[in-house]
Parts: sequence; C-alpha cells; structure tokens
Amino acid sequence: MTKNKKVVITGMGVVSPIGIGITEFWDALVQRKSGVRLREGFEERDWPLKLYAPVVGFDGKQWVKPRKSMKVMCLPIQFGYTAATMALEQSGLAEFEMDPNRMGTVFGSETFFADPLEVADVFRKCVQKQNYEHDRWGEFAMRNIQPLWMLKYLPNMVTSHISIAADARGPSNSICQGDVSSLLALIEGVDLIRRGSCDVVIVGGTGCQTSLSGTLYRGQEEMSRRVDDPENAVRPFDADRDGRVYGEGAGAMIIESEDFARARDAEILGNVDSYSRAFCPQIASGDDSDAVSDSIAATIQTAMERSNSKSKDFSHINSHGCSEIQSDIHEAKALRQCFSDVPVVAYKSNLGHLGPGSPIIELIGSILSAKQGKVIPGRNYDHADPNCPINVAQEVADFDANQSKILKLAYAQTGQIASVVISCDS
Repeated sequence: MTKNKKVVITGMGVVSPIGIGITEFWDALVQRKSGVRLREGFEERDWPLKLYAPVVGFDGKQWVKPRKSMKVMCLPIQFGYTAATMALEQSGLAEFEMDPNRMGTVFGSETFFADPLEVADVFRKCVQKQNYEHDRWGEFAMRNIQPLWMLKYLPNMVTSHISIAADARGPSNSICQGDVSSLLALIEGVDLIRRGSCDVVIVGGTGCQTSLSGTLYRGQEEMSRRVDDPENAVRPFDADRDGRVYGEGAGAMIIESEDFARARDAEILGNVDSYSRAFCPQIASGDDSDAVSDSIAATIQTAMERSNSKSKDFSHINSHGCSEIQSDIHEAKALRQCFSDVPVVAYKSNLGHLGPGSPIIELIGSILSAKQGKVIPGRNYDHADPNCPINVAQEVADFDANQSKILKLAYAQTGQIASVVISCDS
C-alpha cells in the first residue's frame, strides 16, 4: 500500500429530504431549510413517529436504467443508484472510457424494511381464530409474494446495481455498520486506491429510517416529541433538544487517485487527507462514562496526526450531532478535547437522521461550503447547553485561505467510530 498516494474527490450526488441533486441540496442548505415534516395519517396522534424527514418529489424512472430494474429495487436502493449516477456525471466519468477492472464500488447500506402492505395478505392467511400461526407462512408466502421480492431489500443490492450500471468490474463491497457505514465506505475506497487495486471508486451510502416497521423496530424512546413544531424538532447540542427524527436519503462520491484525475483533466473538489476508525464498547453497551468521549477524541486525534493537522487548520467540524441528550454531550466533550474554538456544524438539524446516508451527505454539504469559502451553519441552535462546550456555528461566516481542512465525524450506536480529514485547497 502507498500510504502517501493522494486520493481526490471528483464527483458528488445527493438525494435528500431538502433537495435532490447538488444544486437543489446546496440552495436548501444555504437557506437553512428543514426536511422534517408530519407523517400523513397520524393527525390525531402525538406519537413521535408522526415526525419524519422524507425525500419529496423523487421519481426513480428519471434515473434508473433500464426501468425494469426498478422491480427489484426498493426506494433506498433507487436513492443510492441515483446519487451514484449524479456523481458519475459530475465527475465526467460517465462519458470517459477507462479500464472497467480499475473501477470499484463500496457503498454503506443497512437492513431495508419491506412495505407491510406487500405481505399483508400472507399474514392474514396465517391468522386462524385471531392467532398468528407461523407454520402456515411457507405455504402461502410462496404463492402470494412476488418471486423476486427479497431481491428488492437485500443490503448488498445497491452496490450491485451501481456496479452493473457503471460497468465497474473492480472490487465491490457493501458495508452495514449503522450510522457510520458511508464514512467507512469512503475509507475503504481510499484504501483500495492506495493499495493499487483501483484508479476510481464509487463510494457512498443510502438509508431509509422512515418506514413504520423500521421505526417501530428501533423504538421511539430516542425520538423527538416536538410534533407541534416539526421544522425545529432536531436540535443538535441545543439545551432544549429531546431526540432524533428519522429520515431517508443517499449520497455518493467519486474518488480517484490524484494522478488518474489530473491525467484526464478532472475538476478536483477535495482531497482525502487522512482517516481513523475505531470501536468503542461503551457506546454499544450504553455506558455514559467518559470512556465514550475519550474514544471519540482518540479517533479524531489519530486522523489529525495522520494528516499533520492542527486545530487552526480547520475551517469547521462536521459533527455527528444526532440531537440525543447524552450522545451530544459525549461528542461535544470529545470535540472540545481536540479543537480550541473551531466552528461546529450539525446538518441533521436540516436533514433528520438518515442512517447510512447521513455522513456522506453531511460531508458533501461541508465540501460545497468549503469551495465557497464559507461556513454554512445548521439550524435550531438557540440555547447553549453548558454540558456541550463547543462553538456551534450560528451564522454564515467566511474563513481564510489557511483554513482549508474539514473533519467529518460519525459513529454508530453499535460502537463504530470514524473520522475523515478532507482538504479543499486544490
């Protein structure tokens, strides 16, 4: 592996609750829009699941080719496919002839929950005298469920469809590590290029946390209860935060070796300087001790050391910022250990919590803002929490040319942590 081989970003694509496509997404971010709204059909209930952040106006037929492939693509797979297609187009690789064996695909994914209506008839036939009898499932499922139904929901299928469409015959992998998956996919893509296995890798992540079955499975304990004020429900690091809101969406990047990108005269959007990844058992076990913030801080510090970076080099920090009370405290303590007074942004306040799609979409927001030389804040930070002693960005601000670096942090409830340092000075 050539650890010093430069890896650059040349294309990006977004399907999000605040915009589809880079332009629409960026405009909404600058205008500090929120994608959180009320779920239809629950008007008379005050349940937390009434809040969600859906992708609005998406039509897979505009992007998925051939269209018949949509029969075996659930919505988050279509999101991921679309984001990757956008990224390829921006990079110029969609029309560029290269050795397909030198292009890989790594995407973050998750369990995709089926639409209950698709299997409702089977469940009804398994009910006898108001009791569900699982032994009857096999008999009726084979007759009443679409033969290729399971292919619509397999986590690895988003990577498969993207690889086939792009004719990417190099390494192909799916990473299912919860909320940190897309950042781990970016890291794995960088490693593939530095190992010499690829010249180009399509990386990203997609998630759909909005399905009712998925929301009920995860539980509502950590969800915001601000059903009377949806747009202001997600409040990372704010003293009045009360939980997360689930959303859906996908983001994708094209990363290349710098030599390959420059040889084809591609526009370079950023450089992947360094990364660090770790596992914290205390996060997974729900331990509220300082070990959690210490583990997050150690991961950040390792990424900074690998890029020879200091706090003063960063224009801003792109936080995990999920709006949960204790999680935000742990993260804020870790950020305070590593940075002096660097502005912190938390884009889940705009987007909601998109699972594997969150880190890559949030990072794209930071790269877009860095290219404009401005820090674009999130929203809903009104009252500082003394337990979160960080400089949460509240206003659009310029930064000087010496602050070319961004750090993106993400972690999962199952304990995985990842930090990536990006520079945007090319």
